[in-house]
Parts: sequence; structure tokens; C-alpha cells
Amino acid sequence: MEKFNKLKSIPAYMPLLNIDTDMIIPKQFLKTIKRTGLGKNLFFEMRYDEKGKIIKDFIFNKKPFNESKILLAGKNFGCGSSREHAPWALLDFGIKCVIAPSFADIFYNNCFKNGILPIVLNEKIIQEIAEYSKREENIEIKLESQEILFGNKAVKFDLDLFKKKCLLEGLDDIALSLKKLPNIQNYETKIKNSKPWLTNND
Repeated sequence: MEKFNKLKSIPAYMPLLNIDTDMIIPKQFLKTIKRTGLGKNLFFEMRYDEKGKIIKDFIFNKKPFNESKILLAGKNFGCGSSREHAPWALLDFGIKCVIAPSFADIFYNNCFKNGILPIVLNEKIIQEIAEYSKREENIEIKLESQEILFGNKAVKFDLDLFKKKCLLEGLDDIALSLKKLPNIQNYETKIKNSKPWLTNND
């Protein structure tokens, strides 16, 4: 997982409420266990018409938002089923941060495990930041100081310290387990020496 520190981008503003994981990545694309290749189908039913043609008015089909790394969303983002393909699709498209008034719990936690920063902010502040989306101007996110910079303003956001550490160091569940490998090996050696009958396969 890539380390997350600073991020600068023109945000894409999509203030729809209750965007569920099926809207983020529909069920027909869940057959893969790869984390790549899902970006082209992100928000599939909103990006393409019934014939598979691009809907030009949808925000992620328009420049410069087709290259946005930050998504401004509505309340309860990521609700519905617990599919981890949803953050996979966002990340594969290029979205590394989602800012919303609230998130579904499972989606929120899955974001951290995949290198995406979900930020909970007051709706009024999101409206202010949305003006920079409309003007196609960059905003900046600094994870270390937990700040969002836009214009001459700086807004702080709350974040669990352990989740912050994982993003800063690029630690997913596998990497966290590997960090404990020396302790695991020491324990196994201790068991072999003190209770050899438990590890003797003969």
C-alpha cells in the first residue's frame, strides 16, 4: 500500500445522498479478486448509458474531474453491502480521498485498509470547498497536520491516530502482520524449546 502524506487536486463534487457500494461498483464487476482494472467501471450506471456510451454530463466524464484525486460526497457515503471492491474501484480510478458529512462504517474502515483517506466534515465546510471544485481550483490535504487547505483557509479534521499511522506508513493488514513477524518467530522458537512435543511431527 502506498504511503499517504500530502495530496493536491481539483476536487470532484458529487453531493448525492446515500451513495451505496452497488452504485460505486455494480455487482456484475465483483467477479475479480484483483484490485486493479475496476476504475473504468466506477459509478458505472451513472457514467454510461444503456448502450455503454459515456454520459458526457456526469462529473467523472468531464475534464478536469476525470483526473480528480479528491471526491466531495453527500451523507452516508458507501452504505449498502460491505464489498471491498468499492474502495478498490475508487483507488484504481485515482481517488485517494473522499470528503463527506458521514460514511457507512464498513466502507469507512475499508478505505484505510486500501490507502484511501475518508474525511468527515461539516456540510457547510464541504459547501465552501465545493466552490473550488466549481472554479476548478486545487485544494490540498496534509495528513500529518490533519488539515485541508483551500484559498487562504485551513480546516482541521479528526482522525483516529492508529488509522493515521497506517496511512502515513502505508500499512495494510498484511503489512501490520509482517511487522509482528519477529515476535511470532521468537514465540515459535520458545515453544519448540520449552514444549517440543507440541511441534514434533514425528
